[in-house]
Amino acid sequence: MIGMKVDLKQLKELVDKVAGREDIEELITRISGLIDVKKFDSALLHLRAELYMKIQQNPKAINDYNLILSRDKSDKKAIVQLEMLTTILRYNNTDIYSSTNTNMDPWME
Repeated sequence: MIGMKVDLKQLKELVDKVAGREDIEELITRISGLIDVKKFDSALLHLRAELYMKIQQNPKAINDYNLILSRDKSDKKAIVQLEMLTTILRYNNTDIYSSTNTNMDPWME
């Protein structure tokens, strides 16, 4: 991968078309390798975050968006996606309180 020219347009098309958890995870691994080589590339981090969202790994997508924003606080796409993901997680986490099944309550021992 070192020295390999990355065509972001083709990679974006792959991200948009990929389906199936195994294929998505394989593409995540490929993009992660490219990120390791380049150290920081916001375009690659955006693509990886999109893939994480496809397989419902929202906390990992949030980490990627936070990393993007740590370098570029004005990245509007990262800001909007991060806000959306935190809203989704906040909504999902409130379901714990609506359950009457206290056997599943993580805070009761």
